[in-house]
Amino acid sequence: MEIDLFVPCFIDKIYPETAWNTKKILEKTGCSVFYNPNQTCCGQPSFNSGYIDKTKNLARKFINDFESSRPIVAPSGSCTGFIRRHYTKIFDQDIEWQPKAIQLVNRTFELSDFLVNHLKFIDFDAVFPHKVTFHDSCSALREYGIKNEPRILLNRVKGLELIEMEESETCCGFGGTFSAKFDGISSAMTQQKIEFALATGAEYITGTEASCLMNIEAYIKQNKLPIKTIHLADIISQFL
Repeated sequence: MEIDLFVPCFIDKIYPETAWNTKKILEKTGCSVFYNPNQTCCGQPSFNSGYIDKTKNLARKFINDFESSRPIVAPSGSCTGFIRRHYTKIFDQDIEWQPKAIQLVNRTFELSDFLVNHLKFIDFDAVFPHKVTFHDSCSALREYGIKNEPRILLNRVKGLELIEMEESETCCGFGGTFSAKFDGISSAMTQQKIEFALATGAEYITGTEASCLMNIEAYIKQNKLPIKTIHLADIISQFL
């Protein structure tokens, strides 16, 4: 199968190794991976801030950048959830662009969903001998709708002990511009999230969203806490 790789902004700029690992994961399944270097933001930040016209411009560019009929796969339920939930809505009065948006929405997938539910490929012979807890990111859970898929993949990793934290579905405090506009509230939410993670005895917090993990990682480093963050793709790509 041929697929297009969509690399979200945070991964592109801060965690490029996660993008490379996603490519390796997809190639392990037998997929041929295409990457358009001209791709940019999907438009989620501008949409969340209320700039609909700017969002439409970004969405049009995104649609043009992914004009093939190949599935589009990204290591982010946040970005793919935004595309699937909102692209058709922002073009609901546009007879030219709505059909294009619908076509793109129907072939856009988050990585774990694509692996588990579409390719039916869940075992990558990965080895990660550590205790790990999972953070359910708000957008991945509530916009895209993934819950079990990342856990199915983690449970196939040799040596990995998955320990569920209390309130795994509670926000980590990032929320895009929320963390900048309400930094005090955001920090308190992040602290609570990490306290729940530490209580499990886990060595790592993992998830599907680089933005959440970046927020959590910053708090951990600032406070010199004995736990680390790692993206789901970086775990299941071990030894590929």
